[in-house]
Amino acid sequence: MEDPSQHYLVVEVDGKLVSTCVMIIIKNLTRSASPYAIIESVVTHPDYRKRGIGTRLLKKAQEIAREKGCYKIMLLTGRKEAIPFYENAGFECKSKTGFIIRFDGR
Repeated sequence: MEDPSQHYLVVEVDGKLVSTCVMIIIKNLTRSASPYAIIESVVTHPDYRKRGIGTRLLKKAQEIAREKGCYKIMLLTGRKEAIPFYENAGFECKSKTGFIIRFDGR
């Protein structure tokens, strides 16, 4: 929690945690140490979806990344039905291809 490169974003409604994401900022050695961000663990409680909460959370992440001088943000999703949600928040999925190796068997 003390690492300044890690950002834990949360949304509370009436004292209840309803949406979260984690953003890590990394310096890229191939771009003169210019930073970029990776977003993971984007979750909104099912009772609070379709209200724009998750989109506002991702917009806040984008704002922080810009303030930190990031030149891009990356995220992955394994849920095809989530693609319109991420596109609505300003992300696109056509310019890069993501790869993953899992060590936990999931």
